[in-house]
Amino acid sequence: MAVDGTGFLDGLRVVELADELGEYCGGVLARLGAEVIKVEPPGGEVTRGYGPFYRDVAHLDRSLHFWHYNLAKKSVVLDLDDGPGQADFRRLVANADVLIDTRSRHYLADRGLGGDQLRTENPALIYTRLSPFGDAGPWADLRGSDLVHLALGGVMMNCGYSPDPAGYYDTPPIAPQMWQSYHIAGEVTVIAILGALAYRDRRGVGQQVSTSVHEAVSKCTETDLPSWVYLRRTHRRQTCRHSLPGPGVSVPSLAMTKDGRWLMPYATYLPGVNDGWDGLLELLGRHGMADDLAQPAFADAGFRLSEPGRRQTYAAVSALAARLKSDRELWRDAQQQGLPWAPLRTPEENLADPHWDDRETFVDVHHPELGQTFRYVGRRWVAPGVSWRLTPRPPLLGEHTAEVLAATPPVPTRPVRTGAAAADGPVASDDPAEPLSPHGKPFALHGVRVVDLGWLLASAGAGRFLAALGAEVIKVEHLSRLDIMRYGAGMAPAGGRAAREAATGEIPPAPADSPNRCGAFMEINAGKRGISLNLKHEQGKELLRRLIADADVLIEGYSPGTLERMGFGYDVLRALNPRLVYVQQSGLGQAGRYGRLRSFGPTAQAFSGLSEMSGLPAPYPPAGIGYSYLDWFGAYNVAIAALAGLQRRERTGEGCHIDSSQTEIGLYLTGTAVLDYSANGRPWSRVGNRSPGKPAAPCGTYPVRGEDRWLALSCFDEDQWTALVRLLGTPEWAEQPRFRTLATRLTVQDELDELIAAQTRHWDGTELMAALQSAGVPAGVCQTAEDRCDNDPQLRHDGWLVELPQSEIGTWPVREMPFRLSETPPFIGGPTGRSGPNYGEDTRWLLRERLGCDDAEIDQLYADGVV
Repeated sequence: MAVDGTGFLDGLRVVELADELGEYCGGVLARLGAEVIKVEPPGGEVTRGYGPFYRDVAHLDRSLHFWHYNLAKKSVVLDLDDGPGQADFRRLVANADVLIDTRSRHYLADRGLGGDQLRTENPALIYTRLSPFGDAGPWADLRGSDLVHLALGGVMMNCGYSPDPAGYYDTPPIAPQMWQSYHIAGEVTVIAILGALAYRDRRGVGQQVSTSVHEAVSKCTETDLPSWVYLRRTHRRQTCRHSLPGPGVSVPSLAMTKDGRWLMPYATYLPGVNDGWDGLLELLGRHGMADDLAQPAFADAGFRLSEPGRRQTYAAVSALAARLKSDRELWRDAQQQGLPWAPLRTPEENLADPHWDDRETFVDVHHPELGQTFRYVGRRWVAPGVSWRLTPRPPLLGEHTAEVLAATPPVPTRPVRTGAAAADGPVASDDPAEPLSPHGKPFALHGVRVVDLGWLLASAGAGRFLAALGAEVIKVEHLSRLDIMRYGAGMAPAGGRAAREAATGEIPPAPADSPNRCGAFMEINAGKRGISLNLKHEQGKELLRRLIADADVLIEGYSPGTLERMGFGYDVLRALNPRLVYVQQSGLGQAGRYGRLRSFGPTAQAFSGLSEMSGLPAPYPPAGIGYSYLDWFGAYNVAIAALAGLQRRERTGEGCHIDSSQTEIGLYLTGTAVLDYSANGRPWSRVGNRSPGKPAAPCGTYPVRGEDRWLALSCFDEDQWTALVRLLGTPEWAEQPRFRTLATRLTVQDELDELIAAQTRHWDGTELMAALQSAGVPAGVCQTAEDRCDNDPQLRHDGWLVELPQSEIGTWPVREMPFRLSETPPFIGGPTGRSGPNYGEDTRWLLRERLGCDDAEIDQLYADGVV
């Protein structure tokens, strides 16, 4: 699509000096409209050598990996070991808004191009560093890989296959495919960059952004962390469903159709939210299979939600699925009954779905040098009237060198900044009313007001990022429709923090007799204000209109069409506030023929292909992702959309409507799968824990000493292989010809995995990790929530958990933001300085201070049931 001046980030110039750690981040900015100039060494960026390749011919300009992450960028070749190349790089950066740097921490400084100098020459620069483990701390020099990061970050210990009936895991944890650690780090870094740009718009000052992949991944698990923090409970993996504490639930989450495809008959078993019992009976009854479930015993919700009841229910569902072929699409019948079922698709199967045509999710990109057009995943959301930068095709090596350098002015002459105005120093506010964070520095989003109609993590989680950057986020709820996360994971124990500190085993949660005791809710809603507002009451709607009229952003996570039926369609919102950035989040999006389908994170994962992608090769079923992974990406996506909308408003003065879909961002995360099918006709097939495009052998997860303890490692070159073999005692088999080179090892990986596992199982995992890392081999323990909270020295150094007070349950650790900002450091407590709000905690304050109500009016609103 041609750029017509209405893109989100039009006019922004980004210089990218990045491999796989940063290309995703630059790719998001490019699609949003920024001009992204990729600086490559004379031999090309290393990612040009990652597969798959067009027609399986290795070539610098035919890597589908490079194509996927570098669409619409420009390529400039510079030799940064050479004086002229360094001078040209300084010119580029001096005229840029953002620099993305993933080279080793001393790389630029050793060449006279350190961050201090670059920011002195361009004080408005947002200098962005992405690194495996951060540039300081005990693990700063460790080697990372996608697999190692997903292991150390805790993702893998939530993902994989259920144990055997005795509770023993005979298969390892399974990493979500592909490149997900760098996707996570890229998403949160885009949020940080956009926050830094908002501050620069207000104050004219740039800053340094830094993200550790390890820290970002460690903060991207779901309920395992609050389960441990509040109740000392450890989660167990389950096939294609949420990990849970305890021995695990025996009821499967998959059903196989007659032709061997998989269906997800998803149910949350949360009464009043997704009970769907009548709909399920109707669905089964139409096929003559409801008799057993229609018995009086099932009239009691307690039985049908029990383990035996659920097992019996699943047996009926499984039997029905087995009678029908996949093209019968039983999931559609279930959706008509209000059940959030989904097919487990491969990513490329979405290409034929007209819903994505309705939303223009995919884009055809012409490659003139090949005379071919290929289909890419393009847009991240639907935004009427706003364009995307989805062309030209990814650049040939050095294609734009002459053009870009000819158009780049010399390095501007600026006075050297010193003292309080130095590039790495704080900038005092010129507004005496502007609050400082506990870090003693301003907030990036001070003055931004957000009305949060979010729901669960997928939409409500976005407000968490905005609050930590300083926005006033107002969470709107009412007892008639509470956010169900208030009764979710990590209910604080009756004895509070003291009981947790004294415990040596699992703690029973307190009775769910208060909406203010759930640790997961409080963490996801940290820093927000809470207002109770009855939107079924006309006065409640009027109060919401007044809040929206004075807001910058509206986040909404209701079922598609709900807000419109309440009288708050976008035409109404735009009339109330033409500058409003309205971001709507749902599982499959409001626009398109699936706009009314019910969806949760696992449903979206099944539709997108992410569930089918992850697992051991057939005949194993998909392992899926063991939590609502797309709830996190939904939250990231909504936060990016809101901040990008504010950037566009800064330039145009106009608000916008953004229709965001969890499944759509899931498609964006399937890596090269869609492009490989488009270019090579190759459907996705599961590869377990193998490296999908960057050759490595061995590359996998191996048992170490202890129950369900594992270590991930990757060997990408001969030096790493030699070091591994030496540490394992140089076993005789390692000298056999088929193991001597990477090329030959790639052909015998199954055998190699068995031989290595026989060696590693005798090691302590932490000791083996340390020994391998000291020898230069990327390796990491598959860490649990306990490992990360209590034992990880790098996370402790990073201060990844912050103690925040909460009005009812007291002070508990909460995950801080997964990025750093030098001038406006985020604070997870936001302007309120606390964890999530009690139900309606700030109602009276907001009515008085934001809506101008006096005490008598407020008392009457309470009396009338409006608040």
